[in-house]
Amino acid sequence: MTAPFEPAALDAVRFNEAGLVPAVAQAYDTGEVLMMAWMNRETLAETLRTGRACYWSRSRQAFWRKGDTSGHIQQVRECRLDCDGDTVLLLVEQTGAACHTGARTCFFRRMEQEA
Repeated sequence: MTAPFEPAALDAVRFNEAGLVPAVAQAYDTGEVLMMAWMNRETLAETLRTGRACYWSRSRQAFWRKGDTSGHIQQVRECRLDCDGDTVLLLVEQTGAACHTGARTCFFRRMEQEA
């Protein structure tokens, strides 16, 4: 990320009642949707400050920096907020798989319509 982090930018984010906001990670170069995770104010601030994607694990109730254990980091090129302020879009440079299953993207399962 090239622009310096402005803490006031967090004031535009509409966190839900649990203090979370959904964050979609998208490959900056291809537009491929890689994953969706949750962020709280702390993890979003850390992402903006460091340029590395950080999320909030609802199952572990803990801070989670993408790639710390797997090596599959997400370097954030740009961070966007949707028109309602309630969803974050991270344009990232993905190293390795985005999905915990080892798949490039979490969206590899196709849902078929019943005949």
